[in-house]
Amino acid sequence: MVANWKNSRFMQGKAIVPVHWKKSSRIEDIVNALGSTCFEARKVAEAAELFKTMIKEGDTIWLGIAGAGIVGGLGGYVIDLVEYGFVDAICSTGAQVYHDSHFAYNLPVVQGSPHVNDNELDKDGTTRIYDINIRLKETLIAQDEHFQRFARTNANKLKSLSTADWTYEWGKYINENSPYPESSFVSVAAKNKVPVFWDSESNHSIAMNNAFILLKDNLDIAPNPSLSLLEAAAIVYFSKQSGFFELGGGGPKNWIQTLSPMISQILKRDFEGADRGIQITTAPEYDGGLSGCTFNEGVSWGKYKDATKGLVQIHSDYSIVFPLLAGYVLESCKPREQKRLMEKKKEYFEKLKEEMKIPQDR
Repeated sequence: MVANWKNSRFMQGKAIVPVHWKKSSRIEDIVNALGSTCFEARKVAEAAELFKTMIKEGDTIWLGIAGAGIVGGLGGYVIDLVEYGFVDAICSTGAQVYHDSHFAYNLPVVQGSPHVNDNELDKDGTTRIYDINIRLKETLIAQDEHFQRFARTNANKLKSLSTADWTYEWGKYINENSPYPESSFVSVAAKNKVPVFWDSESNHSIAMNNAFILLKDNLDIAPNPSLSLLEAAAIVYFSKQSGFFELGGGGPKNWIQTLSPMISQILKRDFEGADRGIQITTAPEYDGGLSGCTFNEGVSWGKYKDATKGLVQIHSDYSIVFPLLAGYVLESCKPREQKRLMEKKKEYFEKLKEEMKIPQDR
């Protein structure tokens, strides 16, 4: 036993003292105070500092969006981060790309309750997403009509595209044809040349509408999944540093993290993985599911460089934590120059093909 506790190597941490509320606290003050406490609160502060480091050191920052946060109103924070240059590329579920458009077209989306008779909702023509209510006819079917109009109008442009190109065309269409394009993160991403990839080409309403157009009009406008992976991998490969910020787990998390082992394992390039990562998830680790997969486990797959630094995993609902982290960097960091990766990703892809000695035509 160490005679003096102050000499113990286990007692060198920052001293804990009771934290008090300070009037007129800014988000930065609140998050810093969390860092003086314990448990997931301290992790929030660590993630805020790591996010700031990603921004200040010029990381190519990927945002993964799982769950229903966008339709719940959290897309505004994504818009803010994109406009400040704090998000350079996005992978979202196609579902959230679809629901994001409701706000641009002013379609009905309201707060509801999870404690309701869903049979009555169904008879009423109302659809529930936990505590969010939308309408079958006035929201979903109306949105489908907008997508189908866009798809038919742009059918020649949409053939053999990556999901990023597909979403970019949709974002431009929203800018030109909706009453409130500033309310759509897809629209704002297109305006700032931020690519938005999907984790799946078929598991959402956009794909269902594309399938309907194939059946009815014999137009195949589905995006190319292989091209999507290659373009995104090229962005990661040719970025000096990469930081991954994952809201929830699900497909977007796995899709973004897959890019690093794809480069090293499949393409046989010398690549060690992403430099930094933040994840906010409620998923447990012990069932072996990827949503709960820790960053340490990801390091063993070549998804990240180092298990001992640059990685923060927060076990929480991201609807609580994401606004804190977004607010922290928006208050404490100056806007940075946009990387405009939509203008560069094809160049990166061509460089990757040249390095792999793949023929230039695709």
